[in-house]
Amino acid sequence: MRSRTAAATAAAATAALALTTLASSPAQASNPNNSKKMTKAVTVENVHKHLEAFQEIADANDGNRGAGTSGYEASARYVEKTLRDAGYTTERQPFSFVYEEVHSSSLTEISPEARTVDAVEMSYSQPTPDDGVTATLAAPTTAIGCTAGDYAGADVAGKIALVSRGTCSFAEKAIAAKAAGASAVIIYNNAPGTLNGTLGGVEPDSAPATGVTQEEGQNLLAKMAAGPVTMKLVLTKTMEERETFNVIAETTSGRDDNVVMLGAHLDSVGDGPGINDNGSGSAGILETAVQLGKVNKLNNKVRFAWWGAEELGLLGSDHYVADLQENDPAALDDIATYLNFDMIASPNHIIGVYDADESTYEAPVEVPAGSAATEEVFTDYFDGTNQAWVDTEFSGRSDYSAFIAAGVPASGLFTGADGVKTPEEVEKFGGEAGVIYDPNYHTPADDISNVNREALDTMSDAIAHATITLAQSTADINGKTSRGKSGKPAPTVLPEDVDAA
Repeated sequence: MRSRTAAATAAAATAALALTTLASSPAQASNPNNSKKMTKAVTVENVHKHLEAFQEIADANDGNRGAGTSGYEASARYVEKTLRDAGYTTERQPFSFVYEEVHSSSLTEISPEARTVDAVEMSYSQPTPDDGVTATLAAPTTAIGCTAGDYAGADVAGKIALVSRGTCSFAEKAIAAKAAGASAVIIYNNAPGTLNGTLGGVEPDSAPATGVTQEEGQNLLAKMAAGPVTMKLVLTKTMEERETFNVIAETTSGRDDNVVMLGAHLDSVGDGPGINDNGSGSAGILETAVQLGKVNKLNNKVRFAWWGAEELGLLGSDHYVADLQENDPAALDDIATYLNFDMIASPNHIIGVYDADESTYEAPVEVPAGSAATEEVFTDYFDGTNQAWVDTEFSGRSDYSAFIAAGVPASGLFTGADGVKTPEEVEKFGGEAGVIYDPNYHTPADDISNVNREALDTMSDAIAHATITLAQSTADINGKTSRGKSGKPAPTVLPEDVDAA
């Protein structure tokens, strides 16, 4: 969940906005135009069938559905076919990215103790030579190792730098280590837990980088205090520019200057099928789109996006927003709110809602006006169904990041990733305290068996509710009501109007 990329062409933006339409379906047998009917229409059985399809695709494509791979292409084709069968026209929005494929990755202590060290290579890290880097460890004068000044007086030339997470980006640490003469850098966490890091982009003037836990970092520092420590880091990989794409579709019904947008990233990490992360969110909005296609009339258009290359740095959603900012800013202003769904079936789950009103967590990003009202669509629904829920930090960690940076209101749902479940959360949702929400996060074990069906059902219903509710009115978010082409107020389709046209 990572960095930034820029725009393509004006034609691509126009196509993404104008050509992604839904054909009218007057012959549809049902018309799920209110919350009760839509949540009933979006069944967990159908959502799970989409997940089964993603699993089959991963099984047939080297075990993953990562951006730029045949698995991603097959996943997109499945989404597109499902949407076409429901009456939609889909559009691909292409963009370029740096493809990474790790061939070998290991960290070994040679002396004073011979052992393998658990480490996770940094995304976009420069590779080592094929035979790796073998050298003694050295620490910067200031543990964080962010600048040249932090290395003043330290002898790290030709050595492997050991630095602490914190204060600056991983990229800055890797660049500073290289500038100081280090042959590689090990970054240790500044809090308990695994360190899954990214440099955010290709940095040619950076040292090969890997991450270890806080405990491992402290262990190595203690050994260094007693004498020399020799390590070997191996990181061989392919890094090359490739092209991938977002898949976008929208309804024809509803005003096009007040668009409700839903998104979920379609790509997996390279190391697994990514069924919870994020086949679950992709499947949830896919089935919602299918059922929304049966509604005779909407007051607001609904646009769906399946983002590419989220796992490489939020690249697809960043590209989409940047493209609109450059080529069609009015269309960006027409987005009433953005709803994000990234991991909605974690095995040790919570029912989390992005804390846009900051009632529990102070947001580390600016929260656009209207986001709190968007959050309330979910929380009011959960309260009304006696479903326990908790706030999750409005951090910009997923594909809503570019939207909120552009001032678009946003919220979303989340069942947890690598955070640790608390006893208080166990009281609300069951599960196991002291264990991360998804023990298989970013691993090959994130497969179809990694899905909590109860969480998937709860969250899919919430997606269905929010979609039809906002498709009929965003008045609480931006004060806008539906208007016909003449500019006169159009009849509002209310949730209680069971068979409204």
